[in-house]
Amino acid sequence: MSGRAPFLLIDAGNSRVKWALADRQGALLRSGAFAHGPGAEPIDDSAHSPRSTSSAGSAHAVAPPEADADAHTAWAELPAPVGAWISNVAGEAVGERLAASLETHWPGLPRTVVRARERQCGVVNGYGAPERLGSDRWAGLIGARAAFPGEPLLIATLGTATTLEALTADGHFVGGMISPGWSLMMRSLGEHTAQLPILAVDSVRTLVGDALARHWFAADTRHAITAGSLLAQAGLIERAWRELGRAWGAPVRLVVGGGAADDVAGALDVPYTRHDTLVLSGLALIAAEDETVARVRSRL
Repeated sequence: MSGRAPFLLIDAGNSRVKWALADRQGALLRSGAFAHGPGAEPIDDSAHSPRSTSSAGSAHAVAPPEADADAHTAWAELPAPVGAWISNVAGEAVGERLAASLETHWPGLPRTVVRARERQCGVVNGYGAPERLGSDRWAGLIGARAAFPGEPLLIATLGTATTLEALTADGHFVGGMISPGWSLMMRSLGEHTAQLPILAVDSVRTLVGDALARHWFAADTRHAITAGSLLAQAGLIERAWRELGRAWGAPVRLVVGGGAADDVAGALDVPYTRHDTLVLSGLALIAAEDETVARVRSRL
């Protein structure tokens, strides 16, 4: 870290909080995640920056930092950061718990709650009211622009919700789509029908993969819900990718990430690139730009 305090980056999503330490060049040095809850403790699950690997067929993966069993597992073991940059779409209560935890570990640590802007870090926001775009989507767009410069992109983030973002080669976010995620689709069927079971991802994960792909038309209810919800996800992504390529008249890179990406990506029938750290990478770029601006202002 070249003797300089790192940036602390926090991505508070609907299901869990992910965090990372990054250097001034945006490299993720340490990362971890913890579940929502008053007693949740930060867990350090990596000590490496992202690496690129290849997966089968035409898909290529940009993996998250690898797990390190010897790494310290709490924020108390981390070096003091220069500040924290926070994307929070999980609500006020989670934000308050994060603030309290930061104050416990690093009293007085400067904190920046990231909001979408009209333009930042080479990305132009196409929303009529730019601030209405979710901070996680905004940071993810910035991370994607940096990871794949000069390429038209469709970014699919697969979590509690499935979000799709269309980003032009010159960095204009033209718009996106939001739908229920795979898990939410399955759960909502059980919650809003009289005779269908409520399925969680963990309970049906063994049904996903090559076996399911050979038998999409299921002969039992659990398989049928799993297959229908999974193909709904894949169909949305594939249709959006094809429509975007047709509209732009150019090949579009499909970038896939998020907590459900392992399961949903296996059902895709189009080429894709896997990248699981777009939001954290985007937060690192925002932090670096903020620090540069602050340094320039201090000299005036």
